[in-house]
Amino acid sequence: MTSLNIVGGGMVGASLALGLQDCAWEAGWKIRLIEAQPPVKGGWQPSYDNRSTALSHGSRRLFERLGIWTDLARRAEPIRQIHVSDQGHPGSALMHAADEAVPALGYIVENAWLGEVLLGSLNHQAIEWLAPARVAHARPQLGGYALDLQTPDGPQHLSSDLLIIADGGRSGLLDQLGIHRKVNPYQQVAVIANITSADGHAGVAYERFTESGPLALLPLSGQRSALVWSLPVDVAEAVAALPDAEFLQRLQAAFGFRMGALTKVGERASYPLNLIEAEEQVRSHLVVLGNAAHSLHPIAGQGFNLSLRDAMALADTLLQAQREQRDPGSLAVLQKYLDGQYADQAATVAFSHYLTQLFSNRNRALVAGRNAGLLALDLLPPLKGLFARQGMGLRG
Repeated sequence: MTSLNIVGGGMVGASLALGLQDCAWEAGWKIRLIEAQPPVKGGWQPSYDNRSTALSHGSRRLFERLGIWTDLARRAEPIRQIHVSDQGHPGSALMHAADEAVPALGYIVENAWLGEVLLGSLNHQAIEWLAPARVAHARPQLGGYALDLQTPDGPQHLSSDLLIIADGGRSGLLDQLGIHRKVNPYQQVAVIANITSADGHAGVAYERFTESGPLALLPLSGQRSALVWSLPVDVAEAVAALPDAEFLQRLQAAFGFRMGALTKVGERASYPLNLIEAEEQVRSHLVVLGNAAHSLHPIAGQGFNLSLRDAMALADTLLQAQREQRDPGSLAVLQKYLDGQYADQAATVAFSHYLTQLFSNRNRALVAGRNAGLLALDLLPPLKGLFARQGMGLRG
């Protein structure tokens, strides 16, 4: 029996498991989803402070293929327009879903709901769910990996024909296995919170480039907006700790009054911003996936969408190997997956990285050039369409 162990039961790991489960059940594969955090009891509960994720139109198509989009859409807020602007300068661009012939340019969904739908869709006869369980050690062995797990019931020892590491950007397993990561620090910290405004969001996602860094306000259900505010390292902690009224006042000064007065802010969280890329994503019997493979700046909302495309491409490759009676853990099979994703990964990482650099730079000549670029983007529909399609995760 072929054994696949997915380390990390978050959104990427669960999406991969869902993409594999039907064929794996028929083929007799043993799939385990190993997650360090205990399962949430009592089901999904709405919260003003829930974290959220931007889903591209391309990701909607993938979730439709997995059969869960109808459930997800119940609490996914559509982005009808994207408004891009630069503080203190006239350049701006406005993208409309109707111009791209799509129902929405993207969607914002709370992570708790996305996780609820993904995990609730798993067939636990096909997918074994181990949580809480932590992989303390992973060791190469003939034909795969040996895993030592720590669980509330004591240690467990597993063998894996294919080990998939999807346990996030701070994966200790990568360090243990000697998989190095390239780190490009942006010298910024993202401050995350949910915001309420007097006029509501009207389905518009705002990308605003300010003196202190990029700022996004993204439409959430209940006329809330998800704030992602990139600030310099030396000021972010102080801004995040401001009393609510002072925080809203400072945010209002940076964002303006496009949604009227900002009236409420929820719990704030923050994390440092880096471009992190694993120097190896595949080895024989091993795949690195999700933020463990590549962590991007949140400026363009590309991170999870790229990881979802990776996960579905990996599922397709493994299922094709099964049909051809090939070893799904062989390096040739896994390299085929990575070769197929190389262009997408390179283009998406470059798009996110250079957009971040362009709009975090206050050089006068560069500011003037990018404002001219924003004006050109708004005046040239073909150029705007290419930009929109990259953001939507579409090719061609």
